[in-house]
Amino acid sequence: MLQIGYIRENRDHVIERLRVRNFAAVELVDEVIALDEQRRQLQTESDALAAEANAAARQIGDLMRQGKREEAEAIKAKASGYKDQQKKLADALAAAELQLHEKLVLLPNLPHQSVPKGMGAEDNEVVLEHGHRSELPEDALPHWDLAARYDIIDFELGTKVTGAGFPVYKGKGAKLQRAMINFFLDQAEKAGYREVQPPILINGASGFGTGQLPDKEGQMYHVGIDDLYLIPTAEVPVTNLYRDTIVKESDFPIKLTAYTPCFRREAGSYGAHVRGLNRLHQFDKVEVVQIVHPEKSYKVLEEMSVYVQSLLRALNLPYRVLRLCGGDMGFTSALTYDMEVWSAAQKRWLEVSSVSNFEAYQSNRLKVRFKGGGGKMQPAHTLNGSALALPRILAAILEDNQTEKGIRIPEVLVPYTGFEWID
Repeated sequence: MLQIGYIRENRDHVIERLRVRNFAAVELVDEVIALDEQRRQLQTESDALAAEANAAARQIGDLMRQGKREEAEAIKAKASGYKDQQKKLADALAAAELQLHEKLVLLPNLPHQSVPKGMGAEDNEVVLEHGHRSELPEDALPHWDLAARYDIIDFELGTKVTGAGFPVYKGKGAKLQRAMINFFLDQAEKAGYREVQPPILINGASGFGTGQLPDKEGQMYHVGIDDLYLIPTAEVPVTNLYRDTIVKESDFPIKLTAYTPCFRREAGSYGAHVRGLNRLHQFDKVEVVQIVHPEKSYKVLEEMSVYVQSLLRALNLPYRVLRLCGGDMGFTSALTYDMEVWSAAQKRWLEVSSVSNFEAYQSNRLKVRFKGGGGKMQPAHTLNGSALALPRILAAILEDNQTEKGIRIPEVLVPYTGFEWID
């Protein structure tokens, strides 16, 4: 959440950065400033009235001690309306604060200065490309056909049990999933991340804290009777572990990793581009989260990007890194890098990771703070990244490593799978 003081003091800059996002409702900025002015005025009136009431109370007390009862009663009669006036002002102030909050949470984060302008994915900036795109024979199969041939993923069985987008992994397919999860967690531990196992159901406060609510209700599964949500990513419960926490500056950087299943409704997702593992409603992912000093967050973002790339290099998958344009960024992000792997059979890029710096946007909502120089309380910066999301990684591994003999398992995963081939 943006801080109202910053918006008030930097109105033109805020509007300019929101336009980089193609954020249509820039009039919200002036509405927020006007509501804040109303709130501040009401607060001033409330403070002044409270001061008058306190002064009158002291004067009445002094007069009573001096035995000047009549004078005291006269002032008491004059001050009798203070209580009603204070209640009216308190009610008006609470209403103004609520209205301001409701408008303020509709404003997305401000894009970093390096974020390119653009409307959508076609305007994202390619930062680098690594590896050679595999050249497969003409009869090479996409991963959904390979899954059927080797009986390792059953999409139809998942549809019967739950619905489309809920595959069943079988045999070596299930073992390969487990192998990737363990490999990613072990690599994260080596990189200094502490593993946690968080809940996969969250309450509304957690969804608000990381920015999924009120922006993404339609993308999350809601358990109505308990008013809980299935997590769209481990970012949500892991970051919320520090909600309403004052951390020590000496504890930075706080580095956490978690494996969880993830659940996304992905309403309106149809067509060939979502076939097979390309887009699912339930999938597995290992997440990395950092909470850091504001002065270090962009250095940490680059380090996290390099770390995710190291996983793709270890798997020997060709990939590219994109800097997302304003129109393709998430609501809470200030700067996001997407990592995409090349699908040799589908002949297109598949996103497998997003690494984002949220600056203070999430921590303002979460109230994750620390005492900086001079003992002043300030918000920390939060970052997270997929390291990695499994479905499209699995798709690329199956397609890139298909041979006449079968599917070769990447060397780094063999100690985890216990086998070298799917055949």
